[in-house]
Amino acid sequence: MLRTEIREHMEQKILPFWEKMRDEASGGFYGYRGEDLKLNPLADKGCILNSRILWTFSTAALVMKQEEIRRCAEQAYRFMDRFEDRENGGVYWSVIYDGAPADTTKHTYCQAFAVYGLAAYYRLTGDREALEKARALFRVIETKCRDEGGYLEALKADFTPESNEKLSENGVMASRTMNTLLHVMEAYAELYRVWPDQTLREAGRSALKQCLEQVYNPSARRMEVFFDASFHPLLDMQSYGHDIEGSWLIWDAAEAFLDPDEREPWRAMCLDLLQSATDRGFTDHGLHYETVGGEVNTNRAWWPQAEAMLGFEFGWRMTKDPVWLERIKIQWQYIRQVIVDPRPDGEWFNELREDGTSLGKPMAEEWKCPYHNGRMCLRLMAAELPRE
Repeated sequence: MLRTEIREHMEQKILPFWEKMRDEASGGFYGYRGEDLKLNPLADKGCILNSRILWTFSTAALVMKQEEIRRCAEQAYRFMDRFEDRENGGVYWSVIYDGAPADTTKHTYCQAFAVYGLAAYYRLTGDREALEKARALFRVIETKCRDEGGYLEALKADFTPESNEKLSENGVMASRTMNTLLHVMEAYAELYRVWPDQTLREAGRSALKQCLEQVYNPSARRMEVFFDASFHPLLDMQSYGHDIEGSWLIWDAAEAFLDPDEREPWRAMCLDLLQSATDRGFTDHGLHYETVGGEVNTNRAWWPQAEAMLGFEFGWRMTKDPVWLERIKIQWQYIRQVIVDPRPDGEWFNELREDGTSLGKPMAEEWKCPYHNGRMCLRLMAAELPRE
């Protein structure tokens, strides 16, 4: 029953919303749609948004075997070259609506999501150009976006450092972030499944080691979020969405890069992250956003609600404890009743207050995309859940 509902939701709500975001005049997908569902056809187009659209439609086309979905993947792929810096390598943060460069920042996070999308497109199509682009970006990340201590954050077009406003918040300026490391590792695991290269495997193993030894805080039972250059945490913070996302995502990478007899420390870490975030942040009406300095932000952002579903499925898969199945049911009911936009042309609300009232945030922009909720649907459609 759940798998049927999830597939119908993907087919009838998520994919149609994003299909209508196609920009047939200038290419790619429009970069902004307000909460009022009004489209801004002249908005800048972010590489992260386009890469996530590319991943979602490529993966959905592979799973759901529908030609219209494949055409959307092809449209996102054709637009990826607009983000490329052919002189210095790498991809820009954003372009204007017609594809000319807008924000030429080379953020490591952005390079990683381009790898992620291109690897999925190659898996769908076998297009060797897409694989070569992903491999080239992997080399860019490893040679220009890291130092001896780990992955860097924001860089200028020529790969010299600049300040990291894009992935810093709460009054700190981070030299390194959990978020970038997590998604570099995710992108590498996606690429490794289609290109099992030993150098890539070693990079993935190194990222996993940093997650365990430098990002995970076992005494606080959380991942630290913002760091200085030496990986010293800058803020007393727990991001419930990232901890639940990290629980299943790090395990996914461990299965890709580690031999079975090596994985136990990561299994223990991932289950601890899941349990801690669930105990502290989960209610019968969704997942809190984060806690900073002991103060809880109870807003309901769309993406942690999707990640909670995947975290709970991971908990069931690892333990077979039926409490995780019950949590999946509770969370799915909450998402359908509160987070999903009931309007015919809507998708998921971006962010709501705990009481369900709106914060007025857009339905589509450089961060609001089909990646978290689309990935939730695609993974749960394939999950080995008990029949009801």
